[in-house]
Amino acid sequence: MATQTERPYALKAVPGFYSSYSGIQIAAQTSDSASDEDLQFMQQLGVEWMMVGVDDLENQNADYYKALKARFAKYDLQIYRIANRSVHNMPEVTLNLPGRDEKVEEFITFIRNLGEAGIPYNTYAHMGNGIWSSGRTTRRGGMDARTLDIENATGHWDGQIFEGKLTHGRVYSEDELWENYEYMIRKVAPVAEESGVYIGIHPDDPPVYPLGGIPRCMFGNFKGYKQAMDIADSPNIGVCLCVGCWLEGGKEGMGVDVIEAIHYFASRKKLFKVHFRNVSNPMPEPWAETLMDDGYQDMHAVMKALQEVAFDGAIIPDHIPQILGGHRAGVAYSIAYMRALVQAVNNEVG
Repeated sequence: MATQTERPYALKAVPGFYSSYSGIQIAAQTSDSASDEDLQFMQQLGVEWMMVGVDDLENQNADYYKALKARFAKYDLQIYRIANRSVHNMPEVTLNLPGRDEKVEEFITFIRNLGEAGIPYNTYAHMGNGIWSSGRTTRRGGMDARTLDIENATGHWDGQIFEGKLTHGRVYSEDELWENYEYMIRKVAPVAEESGVYIGIHPDDPPVYPLGGIPRCMFGNFKGYKQAMDIADSPNIGVCLCVGCWLEGGKEGMGVDVIEAIHYFASRKKLFKVHFRNVSNPMPEPWAETLMDDGYQDMHAVMKALQEVAFDGAIIPDHIPQILGGHRAGVAYSIAYMRALVQAVNNEVG
């Protein structure tokens, strides 16, 4: 059993977090049902921060989160984020469907619980009809990976399937989606500030193109992000930058490349967390998710940009393709690759 590590470094990316070391924080994902061996595995990889999925609604409370923190701390692991699928992405809110106000209140309660538990960060997504994919494909050496052909795709979220030209029976306008976002964020932002919780908004997956009659105008391009941040007008509302999603859209679709996005958001203290992943190519051509070294983006350049802006928040591997050896093999490969890049960019500057 590990002894508690001293953590003298206050993170600037998300105030309220403290680390045993300065600079970019390497993190990973797991669930609240992770075994002791799972947690020991993360400890062996040198990971200090975890994103923890909690699926049971009965466990969405501050006392449960505090108990999780205590259990993870036995392995020198800190919780950076609690993933609550019930309020992570809410079509009721994005599209103003029946139950919107109840969902907003559920989200507000969740934010307050995080604050009470001393977990000052949350990731939020704002997609009306989920994450879209076209199934699986094979990459290098036969590894299994998610793929998307924008002309032949299906959306999904939390057990729901979205397909066809109109997933919700009609075409939605950009104006009404902006109104719905403003309605929600005006209620949530003050609570986040009072609770000391920072909310990083994740890009649409995929970004750029309208899908099923619903525009992806807010978090599917750089211009939309800027407008959304202006509307929120809160130090506690910022960005969870998924490098993979940004690469799916590419510079042409997103408006700026991912390096420019890092510099812009970080310079405004809006960069709270990073999903560190790669894809084969940008849209409109079909793309596939890849291991970090196997896509079109030079991930060393991404890590260098994070170092240049002095980012000290969490970066996680995400959507790891399935390789021989099981899930742990993919996680170990990804964490090792990230750790080597961090060491490289740190050495380059001195």
